[in-house]
Amino acid sequence: MWSLLRFLINRIIIMDITSAKYIEISLSKQVLILQQGRAILFKSKISSALNGAGELSGSLCTPRGLHFISDKIGSNCQEGTVFEARKPTGEIYSDDLALKYPDRDWVLTRILRLSGKEVGRNKGSNVDSFDRYIYIHGTPEESAIGNPVSHGCIRMKNPDIMELFEMVNVNTEVLINE
Repeated sequence: MWSLLRFLINRIIIMDITSAKYIEISLSKQVLILQQGRAILFKSKISSALNGAGELSGSLCTPRGLHFISDKIGSNCQEGTVFEARKPTGEIYSDDLALKYPDRDWVLTRILRLSGKEVGRNKGSNVDSFDRYIYIHGTPEESAIGNPVSHGCIRMKNPDIMELFEMVNVNTEVLINE
């Protein structure tokens, strides 16, 4: 709770002083907004977890609270590039590939890996977002964007994740709230 309050107070100060970029994700609205100061730089519909919000490892829920982008993966990859364990497989997503691997949880195009900043909430022990491999990434299920359907990550349309990827840096703060 205190981390969230500090984040909000810092946002007010930062908006007026440094104009740092930050991302806010609303699970209830299924929307991601990139802001710099008071200006909205980018806005996109997303899909969060089908199981709702939650921080426990193995819950398949989207973790809440203050995070930061710890890694940017896939900068020179083609749209639709398939990733497994944060590495390109050499495949480009297609309907034939989907039929061949019907149970795959597709991570496509770009990955923004998140780390929690709130010890006991989304950092450390059995609630660690980094250890849970929580990402913002592209998906082939673009028609489901706007509805919670993921296994915990934040899914975006592939052109949207490509655009966002170019606009943020490692250490950009990400607030996920309900």
